[in-house]
Amino acid sequence: VAFVVCRSLEGLKTFSCLEELILDNNLLGNDLVLPRLPHLHTLTLNKNQISFQRNTCKILLDHLAEVAPSLQYLSLLGNIACPNELVCKEKDEDDYQRYRYFVLHKLTTLKFLDTRKVTRREREEALIRGAFMKVVKPK
Repeated sequence: VAFVVCRSLEGLKTFSCLEELILDNNLLGNDLVLPRLPHLHTLTLNKNQISFQRNTCKILLDHLAEVAPSLQYLSLLGNIACPNELVCKEKDEDDYQRYRYFVLHKLTTLKFLDTRKVTRREREEALIRGAFMKVVKPK
């Protein structure tokens, strides 16, 4: 096991059978590009620089759905995109729940998002309203 702070994931394509990938505490943003990792079931991107600016998070989630079709566990805690009230005082539980619906709408294979198990009710709500659940507050 190696822990490396990185901005580039070049060379990752040689690990096509990778099942778990921990990229916490790096400088990764919405422009993150992963190679196709068909066996990847766990991805943690905690404490990076991922945000909801100008649909870029939507693009990132679409990319993850395409390159990691087996993804079951994703964690984005500590990123601006993940509105956690413990990290940002302006965010509340409703903001976090809307974020969950949006992510679950994009990544339908997830069983866990951040530290919580995905419930049947959340999955149903994500199918119905998830596309409209971006967390946006007036300035």
